[in-house]
Amino acid sequence: MRTALFLLLALFLGSAAAEARNTEYHLAIADVLHGPDAGHLDGVAFYFGKQSAPPVAQRFGDYVANRKSNSFGRSDQDACRRAMLDALIALRDRAKELGGNAVINIVSYYWKRPASSESDYECHAGGFVAGVALKGTVVTLGGR
Repeated sequence: MRTALFLLLALFLGSAAAEARNTEYHLAIADVLHGPDAGHLDGVAFYFGKQSAPPVAQRFGDYVANRKSNSFGRSDQDACRRAMLDALIALRDRAKELGGNAVINIVSYYWKRPASSESDYECHAGGFVAGVALKGTVVTLGGR
């Protein structure tokens, strides 16, 4: 009887510990675009939500960047900023690969749910990882 009770208690405690934390944040895009690592984004312009951009000369399609960042030893917000920077770098790399010079109509795309904002991005933080997903259209702007 004691063994069964012990196993039941262990199962209950184990399932509670396995339940993952998923804290949703909406953080300022400007903190990443103008932060200390913003130099990694050079060469490609980023336009979020409904921000107006110069005329589009060529469209290359929509692309998704889904990046995670280790949050061990840092705040959720710091891990989110790193995940956002990594997602933007992925979009930058895709634009350069295709010959584009901008990514427009960028929206948060966590769990494939578009959330449009000109000022904030969505990040989800758990016990060990923070994640950002972005979706945007790679283009060439102007008469390039």
